[in-house]
Amino acid sequence: PPRRRPGPALPWGRARGPARPWRPQAEPPPPRLSAPKSVTMGKKGDRGAKDKVAGVNLEEEGKNAAKRTDQHGEEEYQCTGVLEQDFNELCSRAGLNKIPKVTVRLQSASNLFPPEESDTVAEKEVPASLTQIQSKYAYFQPCIQTELEHEDPKSTREIFMRGWKIEEKMLGVFSKCLPALANLQAVHLWKVGLTDLSLLSLIAILPNCPNLKTLTLEGNPLAEGSFYRLIGEESTLAHVSLRNNNIGDADAMLIGQALSTLKSSNKSLVSLTLSFNHISDLGAGYIAEGLRLNRSLLCLSLAHNQIGDQGALKLAEVLGPFALTHTEVVERRRLLLEKESQERSRSPLRHADAKSSERPSSLVSNTTIDKLQAAKQSKSGSKKKEPSKKEEKAQAGTAGGGGGAGGPALAPAKKEDAKQAKKMVSTPEQKGVRGKGTKSGAKEKRSLLLELEVIEPTEIVNPLLEQAEHRDGKVFLPGNRVLINLNLTWNQITEQGLKAFLAAMESQQQASKAAAGAKGQIGLLRLSLGKNRFPLESRTFAKLQELMLPRDPTYRPKAPDEEPAAPS
Repeated sequence: PPRRRPGPALPWGRARGPARPWRPQAEPPPPRLSAPKSVTMGKKGDRGAKDKVAGVNLEEEGKNAAKRTDQHGEEEYQCTGVLEQDFNELCSRAGLNKIPKVTVRLQSASNLFPPEESDTVAEKEVPASLTQIQSKYAYFQPCIQTELEHEDPKSTREIFMRGWKIEEKMLGVFSKCLPALANLQAVHLWKVGLTDLSLLSLIAILPNCPNLKTLTLEGNPLAEGSFYRLIGEESTLAHVSLRNNNIGDADAMLIGQALSTLKSSNKSLVSLTLSFNHISDLGAGYIAEGLRLNRSLLCLSLAHNQIGDQGALKLAEVLGPFALTHTEVVERRRLLLEKESQERSRSPLRHADAKSSERPSSLVSNTTIDKLQAAKQSKSGSKKKEPSKKEEKAQAGTAGGGGGAGGPALAPAKKEDAKQAKKMVSTPEQKGVRGKGTKSGAKEKRSLLLELEVIEPTEIVNPLLEQAEHRDGKVFLPGNRVLINLNLTWNQITEQGLKAFLAAMESQQQASKAAAGAKGQIGLLRLSLGKNRFPLESRTFAKLQELMLPRDPTYRPKAPDEEPAAPS
């Protein structure tokens, strides 16, 4: 290695020593640690408490920082319930440049154009300027139309949006302002450009609006067909309209599964409109499968589709008695066993009596039947003996110790008199115990109401637990008698499909006659089959009309002077 040059003499005159060989520059040595200070060691619990306090402080600081970043230095906006005010404020805070106008919906089309403007333009005959054209066609600009229940601006009942795309930012605004509308009952959307992802955001808003029961989503096809999510088991919507959405057979399968399956069913949907779509026989079969175990849907519209005779046969089969499949029979047996076990746990003694009276002799052994009958006879005998003793006492008291030979001959008459006297005396005795008659009647009404409240939940029964009929080794349910309105106009149904509906309606008519105690008709009340592929002179169609017109609540027989209109 090269040697270093001899350096200059040190300032105090001392000569430098011999030159040392060159070495590469080493890293600086680590700092020298000082002697450790005496630290008092605390308990483990104290250290844990200090760490927890530090963690809580860090979390609070993070929340405050997030709150400051979310609010951008402004306080969070509290909705007032006035849609126009809340919507404009939330849109400006969200950074939206073009804010749709919130207006009250006009009832008639004549009010769209102001009369003064149209008169002045017509009188002067001046070519319309751009501002005038924009004012005339303001109806087609993005806006939110509302209907108010009262004159109060906070009483928004319905909302209409049509012809402009609703994006994610706008859905975020709606998620804050719509729940503040206490009277909101319906939302109507037409060609608003929703996607499958934005539909999920809309569905998340619906549970926050407790009074919202009607949703119209029309002219809005979806790539993945997520319409079935609107009518799931947890949905609270009662009226859903899905017209003109290019719904095909694959989408109809998902909608049918949302209506009902073996494990779940929709219990809130009342009316469903699927008209002006592309549902064929296959899709109609899927919807019919959903109607098998659904007992909430009242009105179904499948007008302007591609349903033929095969789809009509599937729908007609659901309206009449239909046989259960193997999986449905297995599920029915499982539900029956669960019901039986619940009844045993609630009242074991009553269940034993019900078993002996309801179960057939083939399922219960003869010894158990004999035991139960003997127990019943002993109970009835004891009940009969008790009144005889009382009657003897009554006879002894009335006769005053002297009966003679006429005593046994008058015994049956005295027994009948004693029974009648008991019946007559029972009510005032009860009144004397309870107090006044009106109060006792009120108490009885309250008790009856309580009993009804207890009974009401048990009346909502799974359709598989309905009274079934066994024929040819199969189990038949009575069919869907909850659906009251079915619209199948403008389809491809021929004479064969009409015969299937006629047979189904005849079976429903017989069932309604058998259940004479029920209020009104049972089953379908209105069936629309006009504009299909059968002649108007069809005898089957004439029979079907004769059967259905008296059941239709909207039908009114015309006077003989009026000409009969074409059948629908």
